[in-house]
Amino acid sequence: MAEHSEATAGLLIGVPRERATGERRVAASPDSVKRLITKLGFRVQIEAGAGVEAGFTDAAYAAVGAQIVDLEAIWGQSDLVLKVNPPLLDPATGVDELAGARRGLTLVCPVQPAQNKALVERMAALGLTVLALDCVPRITRAQKSDVLSSMANIAGYRAVIEAAHRFGGFFGPQMTAAGKSPPAKVLVIGAGVAGLAAIGAARSLGAVVRAFDVRPSVREQINSMGAEFLTVELEESGEGAGGYAKTMSPEFIAAEMALFRAQAKEVDVVITTALIPGQPAPELWTEDMVQSMKPGSVVVDLAAAQGGNCKLTVPGAVTEVHGVHLIGYTDLTSRLPTISSRFFANNIVNLLEDMGGSTKWRINLDDEVVRGCIVLHEGALLWPAPRPPAPPTPAVAPPAKAPTSAPVHAHPPTSPSRWGPVAALVLGAVALGLSFVAPAGFVQQLTVFTLSCVVGWQVIWSVNHALHTPLMSVTNAISGIIIVGGVLQAGAEPTSLAGVLGAVAVLIASVNIAGGFLVTSRMLQMFRKRS
Repeated sequence: MAEHSEATAGLLIGVPRERATGERRVAASPDSVKRLITKLGFRVQIEAGAGVEAGFTDAAYAAVGAQIVDLEAIWGQSDLVLKVNPPLLDPATGVDELAGARRGLTLVCPVQPAQNKALVERMAALGLTVLALDCVPRITRAQKSDVLSSMANIAGYRAVIEAAHRFGGFFGPQMTAAGKSPPAKVLVIGAGVAGLAAIGAARSLGAVVRAFDVRPSVREQINSMGAEFLTVELEESGEGAGGYAKTMSPEFIAAEMALFRAQAKEVDVVITTALIPGQPAPELWTEDMVQSMKPGSVVVDLAAAQGGNCKLTVPGAVTEVHGVHLIGYTDLTSRLPTISSRFFANNIVNLLEDMGGSTKWRINLDDEVVRGCIVLHEGALLWPAPRPPAPPTPAVAPPAKAPTSAPVHAHPPTSPSRWGPVAALVLGAVALGLSFVAPAGFVQQLTVFTLSCVVGWQVIWSVNHALHTPLMSVTNAISGIIIVGGVLQAGAEPTSLAGVLGAVAVLIASVNIAGGFLVTSRMLQMFRKRS
């Protein structure tokens, strides 16, 4: 790392302007720069004009504490450099963004190491430490740093907007004095992050949406968004590693193609998102399917950059084949540059925060997120990351033995709590004492109350936490019964002890019911479409 003039000075982050053709995003927004400086202790310098295409002026960056510098300072002075795209390295044109890179700096950006081996070798020769954002493992803890998911979400939404622009009709149903128009029928192939975003956007525009995915686990997600899940008459799961789909058998693919050919005659818009990392995009929408679609229909191929799910797609362009518009844009996220840059920048800040910020910065190779995305460490190649150890193979059960007098436990018996017998003894003593002085009716009710508490506690305690929300309806019903009993007791003897206890029971049960309805209402709000 570079020497700093002050002992307390933070590490210096540099953000250059993206030079890839058509790229309008930037790796830092003014909001993310503010977090980097005030919360994480970094110093930040931005290349002049880096955020203009995304709607962020140099003045906006300067207002939150960033320095505006030239490109030479970005690569020559920074400790960390943040980018949206891999550094350009094109021997044909002589473009080399790393030409001015200071030896030993840390680069944080998507790298695609499997496809960019020459670039990895170039960075290794410079002794760089490289964190590949596209290699962040897809685990729960790393979701906030997953740029692939955040960008796929935007791409899926934008795909619907592009389709609606090219489609010659309404997405939602229309009925006017001039005539009526049925809703558009949209087929989404692949229900990953991009596919689900496309489903949500198409449904919000009023279209009838159908979706297909080889992973049966996404059925509920598709149905919950109001789309129809299409299936083939063949039992085979497409669940793959890391949340991606796997390559299916020839029999399944044949059944899948037959399903798509039938759908091609009905749907107006097709959005394909199928892609397996490290492999060419599978061909799912063939020329005969395009030919059987109605004139004016639209196909949006989100896998165009990797060869396309439709081989007729031209990457980066819109073409018309057999009267069908084929959209092969590879810059869908750059067509929403402001929000894309904000999401991308937030992903980076979250990663740097987990790595300790400026004051506690370290490359912790024991951290599974860091180990999964690091490609080079001070020039040493560490990619690909080792696979996590497989779960231990269950031991083979020994042959059954003849029964013995002692019971056999599947798990070691847990020792009972020492407070259980004490509580039972105290309750027994209280009940016995009351039996001599209290009326017989009171003792009978106390016995029923005590048994109800014990049974109710055991029943509720044994319910899985995931089922507590459906359990609210049962507890509300029980609370309603308590209110009825309390009202009757308080009305019959309002000044007696029983009447007072009845009023207290009504109050507590009412609070419980109100809280149950409030929590249930909040949960239902999560699934309602925002206007």
